[in-house]
Amino acid sequence: MRLFVAIDIPDTVREALARLMGELRPLCSGARWVRIEGAHLTLKFLGETPADRARGIDAALHRAQASGPIDLLFSGLGFFPDPRHPRVLWAGVSTNPNLQALAASVAAQLVPLGIARETREFSPHITLARFESPKGLDALRAAVEHAGAAEFGRSSVREFHLFQSVLKRGGAEYTRLATYPVSGEPDV
Repeated sequence: MRLFVAIDIPDTVREALARLMGELRPLCSGARWVRIEGAHLTLKFLGETPADRARGIDAALHRAQASGPIDLLFSGLGFFPDPRHPRVLWAGVSTNPNLQALAASVAAQLVPLGIARETREFSPHITLARFESPKGLDALRAAVEHAGAAEFGRSSVREFHLFQSVLKRGGAEYTRLATYPVSGEPDV
């Protein structure tokens, strides 16, 4: 099973990003654009995981928590690792300290199961495209620079999820396996 832990994004943000991607897609034929219906904010990628470890992962994620709701602002665009040699185009996510706390808690709860912590600093973002060639990249870079800090919406998050990812010819398909409260307390 290919697993990851993530936060869903609201439909309004998904729709705003879909409109933007519709404008940017024709500019860059060297990009492989994500399926927007599967867009999410990844907290931890677990990768290929034996099915028999799922119960332990579920128990660990029930213990992960932040100190309260997570407020998100979806805005801005950028490239990883940098605009000159990009591998990924992303939409930015600004937040309160609770998101960083949740990501750290998820990682800490999974370490005893043999799932290593990330070596890179947690950088919240929504992946929009991955690059297969530089074809059209100059036009895309100019459009991203012109967009500046465009806003795509806001959200207050009270839950996160364990997803399974199945890689298919048309892109990855995601299935939500479990849902967990951000604060460790179920909503009433």
